Amino acid sequence: MPELRRMLPSSNALFVFDAAARNGSFTAAAAELNVTQPAVSRMLGQFEEHLGVRLFDRKAGRAVLTEEGELLYRRVLEGFRSIESGLVEIERRRKGTETVTLSVSSAFTTHWLMPRIDKLQKQFPQVDLRFQLISGALRGPVENVDLGMRFRDRDEPSSGGTLVMKEVMLPMCSPGYLGETDPAEGNTIIRLAETPGDWAADYASLLTGRRGAAKALSFTDYAVVVQAALLGQGIALGWLTVASHWLLTGALVPASDTLTTTRRICEFLPPRNRIMRPIAAEIRDWIIAQMKSEIAAIDRLYPKLGAMAACY
Repeated sequence: MPELRRMLPSSNALFVFDAAARNGSFTAAAAELNVTQPAVSRMLGQFEEHLGVRLFDRKAGRAVLTEEGELLYRRVLEGFRSIESGLVEIERRRKGTETVTLSVSSAFTTHWLMPRIDKLQKQFPQVDLRFQLISGALRGPVENVDLGMRFRDRDEPSSGGTLVMKEVMLPMCSPGYLGETDPAEGNTIIRLAETPGDWAADYASLLTGRRGAAKALSFTDYAVVVQAALLGQGIALGWLTVASHWLLTGALVPASDTLTTTRRICEFLPPRNRIMRPIAAEIRDWIIAQMKSEIAAIDRLYPKLGAMAACY
């Protein structure tokens, strides 16, 4: 912080810089800050002189960020958002609530979490949940959130995560689709576009009994893959971390007697750039306990699958 104070002519310069960069105009920035346009121009001129670089190109009444200006603006924006988030959190705590942000897949949120969101809210009535949703594969850093669900290879070094379960998949379809037994027809295979190869080729047979040429549906969002299976459009490879709820309720049924277990594990990771808060750890543990209980119920419902042994 002493170094930052040395590099800034004043802390107010950052607020003026942010307003000008965001509005693309010194005049608009002045109106937002309730000062005159010359005052904004003078403040930013002093800021540029202090730094020894130009932050803006002045073009026909517009303020266009230079390369150095873009670099600074990204960092200022991140910093202001983080400060704003902290102030909001303090205000919520003062009022008796806490905000917890989860970085999870849209599929997990739609098909696992939403069916039990009332139960979660009753367990944590003081928590406001927010979501950073990922539509494709669960990858990327866990930053600026409280908790993130990610997959990693078992041989990769640990990042301090907590095990949710091993990566286990099972072909699934609706009971209605399974009941359509015309053997001359082929199966419709529903797949996630990012999944390499044809997953159905790994299964010698599927329980539908169809022997015709297979057709395919491909989606970039796994939430849609599961939804298509629920609507009876074909067979999807169901990740148990997402589709276990529908398997347990009977909305989806196994389309094979064989589970697939990979070398990957699913974990909840703490954020890289902030300390894990106790309330986030409590929500993490609640989700993991709920999921483990659900897999145990599936194990009782379909003992041939050996779900508990495969997942844990």
